[in-house]
Amino acid sequence: MKDLRVALLQTELNWEDPVGTINLIDATMRALEAPIDVIVLPETWATGFTMNPSAHGMEWSSAFEDRPEHWPEPLAAMLRWARQHNAAVTGSLACKLTAESRCVNRCFFVTPEGGLDYYDKKHLFTFHDEHLAYTPGNERTIVEWRGWRILLQICYDLRFPVFSRNREERLYDLAIYVANWPAVRSSAWSALLPARAIENLAYVAGANRIGVDGNGIDHDGQSVLLDPYGQAFGSLEPHQPGWIIGVCSGEELTRFRSRFPAISDADRFTLEA
Repeated sequence: MKDLRVALLQTELNWEDPVGTINLIDATMRALEAPIDVIVLPETWATGFTMNPSAHGMEWSSAFEDRPEHWPEPLAAMLRWARQHNAAVTGSLACKLTAESRCVNRCFFVTPEGGLDYYDKKHLFTFHDEHLAYTPGNERTIVEWRGWRILLQICYDLRFPVFSRNREERLYDLAIYVANWPAVRSSAWSALLPARAIENLAYVAGANRIGVDGNGIDHDGQSVLLDPYGQAFGSLEPHQPGWIIGVCSGEELTRFRSRFPAISDADRFTLEA
């Protein structure tokens, strides 16, 4: 398995302003140097963690999936960045599913060729009434990209380890958590990300925003790249904007799993939505 070069963006977001945030990230993207394989943006990167997706979310129809020329601007921007850097781009968007009259917090995974996968956030943050504005997903999404199997997760999912548990019948190599995780609970973020890496023998990328959102909630980032031992090999200072870039070693992951087969020894279980 080849190495995978991952870049996490830690940035402020313009509240409920997709055009402004796209312009902000456009400028940041110009500073990103190749080669990169995966670019990771925060949760609901185009709007911030809005509870008004019906007014500010991206309108989306399944009929668009194979027609990039019809993609709405936030998703079109992800495709443009993917092509600029010859990398997959992932991050979640507040989406209005027009044909179904419901909204979802959807993490898209966009490739330079216009390939598209996505995951709908399963664990909605009831503490902030996310369940009143969005419909939960019920399936895990593992994307295959450049020889790596990548699990897509969103923010509050981090607190529920069963949902991300690595299983022999469907392994993943890298778990990506995109987030709007508040600074007041950053100790939990910093503790749970290494736990997910250690228990699943996988690399973990946690991309969190910074700055104060439209509800007055502060976010300090603490985005990080972690190896399968739970050790950080890429990070930024709290509140610092910028890129975290690191190389996930396919050789080291294969070697570690062959020496320490904890996934094979894990308990079997059935996950129900």
